[in-house]
Parts: sequence; C-alpha cells; structure tokens
Amino acid sequence: MIRKLTIDSNNIGIISSSLCFVHCLATPFIFIAKTCTVTCCESSPIWWRLIDLLFLLISFYAVYSASKITNKIWIKIALYLTWIVLLAIILNEYLHFIPLFEEAIYFPSILLIGLHFHNKKHCKDDNCNV
Repeated sequence: MIRKLTIDSNNIGIISSSLCFVHCLATPFIFIAKTCTVTCCESSPIWWRLIDLLFLLISFYAVYSASKITNKIWIKIALYLTWIVLLAIILNEYLHFIPLFEEAIYFPSILLIGLHFHNKKHCKDDNCNV
C-alpha cells in the first residue's frame, strides 16, 4: 500500500520559526567565539546572512499554507502581520533604516511559533487540515 506523504504547514512553520530563532541566538556566540580581525567582525559572512532569507521564504510558505486551512480570521491576520514584522526586521538588518536592538528579531520568531502551535491545536479540534 502506497502512503501519501502529507506535510502539515503548521509543523513547517513551527520548525522553520524555531530554527530561525536558534539561528538568531547562535549568531553572536559563533562570531564572539571566533578569533577575528576588526574587518571580519563588522558583519557576518554572506552565506550566514542568506540563511535568514531561506528561513523567511520557508516561513512565508508556512504562513500562506496555514492561513488557507484556518477558519479564524484573526489567526490569518496575525500570521501575516507577524511575518511582515519579521521581514521588516530582517530588511532593516541589511539596509539599516532605523536603529533596532539585536534582540528585536526574537519577538516575531517566537510569536510565529506560538501562532502555528495555536493554529495546529485549533485545526486539530475543528478538523480543518487539508
């Protein structure tokens, strides 16, 4: 019997947001632990910063998919608004529009994790999984 592989968008969102959070937590420790010169400590390597964009893309897919299967309008709005805040913080990190404290990125990451957990529970109760 062939089993159809189904991927729950909330699980993708939880994993993606959690990995993004760990990535953000690990960044300072990786560069502090590394012996470096003044020039290399100014910014992180491009491959490390591209991981931000990868998480952002995966996170958008998870938000888009999760918002399609939920019946609660406020969850859809909260998912998209939180993702937009995450996008704005990451873009600000690259382009330096306004000065933000480094920990600002933790808030939308944690909120996305919580929203996906809430949506997963809600969908489980209301049987809204596709």
